Amino acid sequence: MQKTLRFALLGTLIVFALHAKAEEQEDIWLDTMHRSISESVMDSAKWFDNFFANEGAEEDQKALGQVRLRLGWEPRSRDLNEFEAKLKVRVKLPHLKNRVDLILSDDEDIRDDKVRAGRSEQLNRRDEFTIALRYKAKPDSGLSHRIGFGRRFQYFAKSRYRDSIDLSNSVEMRYDASIYYYNRDKFGSDFGLALDYDYSQNTLFRFDNRFYYRDKSEDWLWQHNLQAFYQLNDSSALIYGYYLEGLSKPNYRLDEYLLSIKFRKHTRREWLYYDIEPFILWRRDENFSASYGVALRIEGFFGER
Repeated sequence: MQKTLRFALLGTLIVFALHAKAEEQEDIWLDTMHRSISESVMDSAKWFDNFFANEGAEEDQKALGQVRLRLGWEPRSRDLNEFEAKLKVRVKLPHLKNRVDLILSDDEDIRDDKVRAGRSEQLNRRDEFTIALRYKAKPDSGLSHRIGFGRRFQYFAKSRYRDSIDLSNSVEMRYDASIYYYNRDKFGSDFGLALDYDYSQNTLFRFDNRFYYRDKSEDWLWQHNLQAFYQLNDSSALIYGYYLEGLSKPNYRLDEYLLSIKFRKHTRREWLYYDIEPFILWRRDENFSASYGVALRIEGFFGER
């Protein structure tokens, strides 16, 4: 009996040792990958910044590169093949006094966190790779200007102003407005207003409103979102969301609405986290019949944040 127990204990120790070794190898692989990509990003940022260097000038700041990569799968009833891949690269250029950034992105801001199936096709978000230079008169200025290429390689120019106001100790108002021109889509504009209410130390409510005007079709696309953020601990949170979206033509009407609960969790590495988001979607082109799904995403940051 004792001999059997000794063999069982030895086998258990071997299993634990192999498991620990596998985790250690995984840690080494992930950390090596992250370090390699981050170093490449920083080297590329420095290489690009050197184009604007003055010969003999002393370098008091280093160029910074940041990469944000999001991969996701959002299967739902009626559509199991809803995949998502988003990339945003930002390079800060100290030789231009940090007034100019280089931005590469397949979504202009990656600020729309709603599930992909619930994002309007009217804004051509399926194909919006953008490369642009962004200029600010001062690094902390709310007014910025962009020139570049985007929306299926149209050249464009865009100006945006954004700011925030503390209405009280617990209420913050954030607003922004922009106007832009694309050579095929012509003029357009958008503006947004959001209110954040700190209900408690762990809970925040957000009411977000946004309007887009499109000169090409002479109509407005509008969005109203209500979200509740609840922090579970230092590395995870729940986000409850209710999203409405519609158009102004042929009349001001609702085109879709969505309910979701997102669980966001940081992994053991601060640069990597994942989302699990069950949702229910109702769309006009589907006769507002409920479609059930879940969004699974992983997101990583590379470079210096």
